[in-house]
Amino acid sequence: MTNHYSPLDLRSAVRDGIARAVAAVGLAGIGLIHLLDVQGPLEETPYLGWMYIGLIAASLGLAGLLVYTSDRRAWAGTAALASAVIVGYSLSRTTGLPGATDDIGNWTESLGLASLFVEGSLVALSTSVLLIRSRSQYRSEARRSERAGVGALSST
Repeated sequence: MTNHYSPLDLRSAVRDGIARAVAAVGLAGIGLIHLLDVQGPLEETPYLGWMYIGLIAASLGLAGLLVYTSDRRAWAGTAALASAVIVGYSLSRTTGLPGATDDIGNWTESLGLASLFVEGSLVALSTSVLLIRSRSQYRSEARRSERAGVGALSST
């Protein structure tokens, strides 16, 4: 028995696979950036070091999840995690964090800039995927309603 897919289904599947792969690589990048920087925070401000370790684990967990599924919750988690890291970086450079004020004003650190680039890209990608899906779902529900006769009732 042969499966026949429409070109639209095939394009959608390819786009989804590419988006998931890019997101997984980006999440691994967040993990790597923070792994390269974890030693300092662990020694100077242990709670920050442990937050880095939690971030690394969460990044790799979400990356693994996106390799196997394109679940909406995985995309939302990716956007939320990347956004939280951006907020943390911004706070560390503006007001400082409890027990960690050395980075106030240090906006040009190369690992920090790399991290912001990757996280910003992931927020944009995840948000785009979620918005496209919500629009597609809305259109699908509208078509189903029309076929069921709901559209005919509203036009009278």
